[in-house]
Formats: sequence, C-alpha cells, structure tokens
Amino acid sequence: AIGVRDSLIAPPGAVFPFIDLESGACWVARPNAGPIPWWIAVPSRRVPESRALQHLAALWRVGARPEATVAECFDRSEPIFRRFFEPLAVAVLNAKTEEGAARLLWPVLAAIFLGGARACRGYVAREGLSASLVDPAIARLERLGARIFWSHRLRAFEAEGARARALLFAQRTVALAPRDQVVLAVPPAAAATLIPGLKAPEESRAILNAHFRLGREPRLPAGAPFLGLVGGTAHWLFVRKDVAALTVSAADDLIDHSPDSLAPRLWADAARALGEDPGARPPYRIVKERRATFAQTPAALKLRPGPRTAYENTFLAGDWTDTGLPATIEGAIRSGNRAAKLAMGWKWGWDGSGRERHG
Repeated sequence: AIGVRDSLIAPPGAVFPFIDLESGACWVARPNAGPIPWWIAVPSRRVPESRALQHLAALWRVGARPEATVAECFDRSEPIFRRFFEPLAVAVLNAKTEEGAARLLWPVLAAIFLGGARACRGYVAREGLSASLVDPAIARLERLGARIFWSHRLRAFEAEGARARALLFAQRTVALAPRDQVVLAVPPAAAATLIPGLKAPEESRAILNAHFRLGREPRLPAGAPFLGLVGGTAHWLFVRKDVAALTVSAADDLIDHSPDSLAPRLWADAARALGEDPGARPPYRIVKERRATFAQTPAALKLRPGPRTAYENTFLAGDWTDTGLPATIEGAIRSGNRAAKLAMGWKWGWDGSGRERHG
C-alpha cells in the first residue's frame, strides 16, 4: 500500500536457519511451496532428531487446548521443542513458553505447516523499520492531505451521548464534525484511561536488542538475513550490511542490567554464531524496550478488546487488540485495516478460510 516492498529483504525462499550455540550444530528448516507440507517428511528439510508427525501433532496440541500455555502443549524433553517450537514461540509471543498463550501460536504454526512457503517467508527491513514502514507511511498520508502533529498528547474525549464530540489534546481541543470518525491507536494503558469501561491488558513484556558493527558484512546459512539461536542468551540474530543485531525476547530478567554487563554476554552469542573472536568485541549499542508487547498469557487474551468502543464514532487499533494474531507487525496492520474499514462504514468479518471479507 505504501510502495516499499523493495525496501524489504528476504532469503530466496522460506528458509529458517538455526545454530545450537552449545553444540555448534546447524540446520535449516525449509517449508515447501504449496499447502501440503511434504517438507516435514524429508529429514534434510526439518529439525534434526525430529519426526514428521511431531510437526503435525503440534498443530493439534495447540489448537485443541486454547486456554493452555505453550509449555503445556509440548513435551519439552523432545529435541524439536528446544530446536524449533521454543525459539519460534518466544519470538512471536515475546513470552516464555511457561506463560505464553498457545492459542496465539496456532495461526503462526498454521501458516508454516499449511500455508506453504509464500505464507511464511521471513522479511527484514533493509535500512530499518522506520525507513521501511514509518517514514513512507507518513509520506503517503501527507500526499493524501493528512496533517500530522507531533508531541500532541491526547488527554481525554469530550462526549455527547454515544458519540465523541471533541478530542482534548494538551495544546488544544479539536471539535469533531457529525461525520468525523476517530481511530485511536495508543498503548493499552492509555486507551483504558481514555475510553469509559474499556478493559485492556495491563502487564507488559520487554525486548532487548544489541547491535554490533562488525566492519564487514557476514554471510548467514541459506542466504537468509537472520539466524535462529538456540542455547544462548539471545534468540535471533539479524544481519543488515555490516551490523549484526541480536534480539532477546521476553527479556524482563535482563532489562535492568547495564549495557556494559549485557554487551559481553550478547557478543559471546554473536561471536559463536558468526565465527568471530569472542574477545574482540566491536562497537555496540544496546536498545531496551520495557513495554514492547502486552504479556501474551491466556488470562490476558480475555482482556483484548475488539475494534469498537463505547463511542460509536471511535475505533481501536493496535497489536494489543483482539486481532487473532500475536502482538506483531502483522497484527498491528490487520487491526489498522479493520478499524479503517469500520470507520468508513464497511461491514467487516471473516469468511471460513480466515480471510477478511468486507462490503
């Protein structure tokens, strides 16, 4: 929609390379094209020491126990859990498997095992998410006549009956015309203070990133710009030109540690994965996001609101709303599209295939 597909890079196909940092073992999961997942029957395309039925059994386990945590749906002693399902679940849920909601893992597994390669390719922003998503979206909005105001915090709504009639910002009040519609895209805690009676997830989970400038562009297995890490502190490694970025999901245990104490630990993971000298740490930057996502637990899922609010002309958007997906970029985009369609008076729902339908 915003014309930036070329700013995203991806491997030639749906490939997911991994390395076990403890043993040094490497492997690549390679989903095939088409809806029939024959790749799980080929040992060289699936996780080492795993069986084909273990992959499909995961779909049944997660789908049949919607109130369970991820850990409750798997035998954690099986190599396939440690080498595939655990890193995948921690990444997409930003939660440890002991607390992450299995229900949110199901659509991800369905895409991998039933959607074919086109449904599960991994993309990385060539220059960063701001350059690929935020800046081009703002430019498109401005070309369409939108006015954007920075540092204007919304303090409250002024309502009349079931409609919001004005937006009370810190600097000014904006009156709403009878046909005006509002899409409110703010964090859950802010939304709960702005919308009467709104219940929203309260707890959050952190994400920690470490960026190391290597001075050269490393090559990862299978031509992928990312690498799954098993047995270390970090969970995934991404490469953008000469920068290696490591991500630690569900990082609440580490978020209060100083950058100087985190850097050696994370560089040790990067060095083992890339074959670098662990004692020659390059320049680095540690980035912390304390409230990266809401805590995606089974209990919190019950607090995810839909797009409608107490005001008939105001709709919610955000990855924390009830999108049917984890709190991801995909979920945020889905919520924005849904809120916009409702604001424009479109009928919105789902057909039997899980695709959006509207009229």
